[in-house]
Amino acid sequence: MHDTSANAAGMNAQQRSAHIRSVVLARGTALRQRYPVLEHQDAIGVGILLFSFTGMIGCAALYLGGYLAWWACLLLNAFFASLTHELEHDLIHSMYFRKQRVPHNLMLALVWMARPSTINPWIRRHLHLNHHKVSGTEADLEERAITNGEPWGLVRLLMVGDNVMSSLIRMLRAKTRAHKLSIFKRTLRVYAPLALLNWSAWYVFLGFHGANGIARLMGSAVDWSANTLALMHVIDIAVVVLIGPNVLRTFCLHFVSSNMHYYGDVEPGNIMQQTQVLNPWWLWPMQAFCFNFGSTHGIHHFVVKEPFYIRQMTAPVAHKAMAQMGVRFNDLGTFGRANRFDRTIGADTSKTPESAHH
Repeated sequence: MHDTSANAAGMNAQQRSAHIRSVVLARGTALRQRYPVLEHQDAIGVGILLFSFTGMIGCAALYLGGYLAWWACLLLNAFFASLTHELEHDLIHSMYFRKQRVPHNLMLALVWMARPSTINPWIRRHLHLNHHKVSGTEADLEERAITNGEPWGLVRLLMVGDNVMSSLIRMLRAKTRAHKLSIFKRTLRVYAPLALLNWSAWYVFLGFHGANGIARLMGSAVDWSANTLALMHVIDIAVVVLIGPNVLRTFCLHFVSSNMHYYGDVEPGNIMQQTQVLNPWWLWPMQAFCFNFGSTHGIHHFVVKEPFYIRQMTAPVAHKAMAQMGVRFNDLGTFGRANRFDRTIGADTSKTPESAHH
């Protein structure tokens, strides 16, 4: 077992980061020695992908056959889709089939199909690798896109779970016509074709059922055509088995991610200031649909190369080292100061606990 009893006093941010990194890497090495199966990273990645797809397709079949309630299908598929998000993130860092482009790109295409609400993963790769270089600064487009740094209120709530709404609000805020056009073109490019279809179907679903609800309240009914009703039958099924699960998963992931990353007053390159560990008990319903992201993503900033399932296994040891080195845990004041690192901004009354919650 690697020694985690180093004293943070007298160490600078770089030395603290290096200590956390060495502890996490040593724990990963120890786990691979204890469980040799962990060495088969490519096979594990494929296994998780097959498990996720089998789960999603199986739940869809049970729902269509009348054996599974719509809400149970939606919740289960949101969980399975969250696994494919973690796979995409690992693939972006070339953790599976690094030197074999065909299986690597096939996996990327499949995880995109499981999450059609998201941007093109080949485009996301550039945004995400940039996120690691400039995390917490204005140049961090990936985190800004999911509302990191926005003051909390109705606008952020609308933006956090709806990628297209987020783009629309940014377009409305843009000062010049050229900037508005630039945001519009970029949105079309990064969301084509899957996310454009996904979000269009979602808005049609909301509009159709919203119109029916208003008509019912007014004591009447909308006289839809047979074609419209046939189309809505297909869209209703898609919402239960694929679109709805991803709306839920996206909201949970973006809510957790945008609040565990700091923004705006972070020292460039200082990993100690980029993230906190965000895992209070009341966040567990959200963590369930983003695979415990708030608890483990901070570890990834220190050690980029470990796949997500290893991060889950190293978390208890990593959290201990992170707490000793001064990484914040459950700094809930971030909600009141638009994710700024400086605790004096806004009405922050939170305290960093002495030890991590696991």
